[in-house]
Amino acid sequence: MVAEAAEAVHASQAAAHGGFNLVPVVVLLGAAVVAVPLFKKLGLGSVLGYLAAGLVIGPFGLGLFSDPQSILHVAELGVVMFLFVIGLEMQPSRLWAMRGEIFGLGLAQVLVCIGVLTCVGLALGYPVAQSFVAGTGFVLTSTAIVMQMLEERRSLALPKGRRIVAILLLEDLAIVPLLALVAFLAPGGENATLADRLTSIGIGLASIAALVIAGRYLLDPMFRILGKARAREVMTAAALFVVLGAALAMQFGGLSMAMGAFLAGVLLSESSFRHQLEADVEPFRGVLLGLFFLGVGMALDLDVIAANWALIAISVVAYMVLKMIGIYAVARLFRASNREALERAVLMAQGGEFAFVLYAAASAVGIIDGEANAILTATIIVSMALTPLLMMAHDRLMPKVAPSMDGIDAAENLSASVLLIGFGRFGQIVSQPLLARSCSISIIESDPDMIRDARDFGFKVYYGDGTRLDILHAAGAPEARLIVVAANDPESIVRIVELVKAEFPLVPVLARAMNREHAVALVHAGADWQIRETFESALALGEQALRLMDVDEEECARVMEDVRRRDAARFAEELTGGIYAGLDFIHGNKPGGTAPPGASS
Repeated sequence: MVAEAAEAVHASQAAAHGGFNLVPVVVLLGAAVVAVPLFKKLGLGSVLGYLAAGLVIGPFGLGLFSDPQSILHVAELGVVMFLFVIGLEMQPSRLWAMRGEIFGLGLAQVLVCIGVLTCVGLALGYPVAQSFVAGTGFVLTSTAIVMQMLEERRSLALPKGRRIVAILLLEDLAIVPLLALVAFLAPGGENATLADRLTSIGIGLASIAALVIAGRYLLDPMFRILGKARAREVMTAAALFVVLGAALAMQFGGLSMAMGAFLAGVLLSESSFRHQLEADVEPFRGVLLGLFFLGVGMALDLDVIAANWALIAISVVAYMVLKMIGIYAVARLFRASNREALERAVLMAQGGEFAFVLYAAASAVGIIDGEANAILTATIIVSMALTPLLMMAHDRLMPKVAPSMDGIDAAENLSASVLLIGFGRFGQIVSQPLLARSCSISIIESDPDMIRDARDFGFKVYYGDGTRLDILHAAGAPEARLIVVAANDPESIVRIVELVKAEFPLVPVLARAMNREHAVALVHAGADWQIRETFESALALGEQALRLMDVDEEECARVMEDVRRRDAARFAEELTGGIYAGLDFIHGNKPGGTAPPGASS
């Protein structure tokens, strides 16, 4: 009551001043700003943060919002724009190459999961039609959650990510025949004529064809004309027009809005305006997708859950477990590895936003009643909220992938005048002058893939972790005349230097430094010589820049010598005074000539 009264007061005040009520907008943004960073810091992910924030501010939390469905309808545009951005990354040739995964893997997963999940309702004693609708709704995975988590895990561009995208595309396509089946299963639905069904399918196909033709012949010329106007805001408006127009066209054809946006993205994926379109849509996509998750959290009806908690708990567990089994079985059938199949099963175990559409349609034609719709909707939302937690458990419980050691030799009884530890981009360059003078070198590296790549270029590299004393002995550190530490990890480099100087103090150690702070740490660790990896290349580029500015060679040499002298003096000050010591030696562009605190190179 208090929340409703406050909301009414705010609304009346806004109306009285002739303005827009900003309170809901501020609350939504504030909830996201507070919850998402907190949940990400706790390692729970942004999706769970949005869901929790929505629950707190929704009608069953603080009651700041009373109609989450209205927010969900607007926020679905976030999913639409997400699919548009994904489509921009999918050239038609790539999409055609995925046809086997879309209509093979995707269709197999949908059919198997429908068959398995329909059994849940039958086991609970519900009629066939209700069991089918309930199970089928859960088969349709949440595109928003899966895409967001794939993006956070940086898996969208990987083969396993593309296979999941293919399955999601098939599920988007499946909503049309599933809605037709709902109409057929409705009381009296069998009386619908074949002509009616063929008409609805024809309208859907015509919508797709019209969108493809428009995208092929109209979109690129339109953006070319608008680009000549050089009005950035018009280009942004045109990008939103294309996304929303394509979504609307698909909706009119009985298809999903997300499918229309995806097709529009694919059709523009080879356009010269692709990158600008992505930049224009990205801010709207992020905000609206977050708003969608907030709306889902608000829609979680705690009263329905409290009244039917046992049924919902049984349904959530049964649906998610059986769906995971079905997804895993299909993945293995299509020759996915055990690790990929299990990850896909956990990631896609939840129901999705299209289930809300399917359940609403089933409720409208009388297959399920309002209470059943609320229970099923709550089941879907609970499964969506559980997915980030299940993925956390999966990541922690799954054993780490052991790198393949096929064709790789471990460091053992090596002997050379130089021991080079680390053979990445830095170590490879270091090796060249030494090998040019026929110095004998033993090279060890802890990345098996790097070792295999080096072998293809004519190098013999041994597997070994330079932070272990036994490996250093096996690599010949005690007999080496020189040890070069060129590993990729700054902390590992410091540990290796400390270990070498403690165990083999007479062997000179040269080390790669990532930056000034790292260089100071290496000096304190006992390195005989260190160099920042970008120092010489940056000076060489700066010297060439002076020449292009018509500075003569003698002056170039004088300036470069001054820069080197100042850098050495600054570094000497930093060894005792810390990273902010010696700022007077920097040529800065602020009045007074010194760089701001925190300058580091």
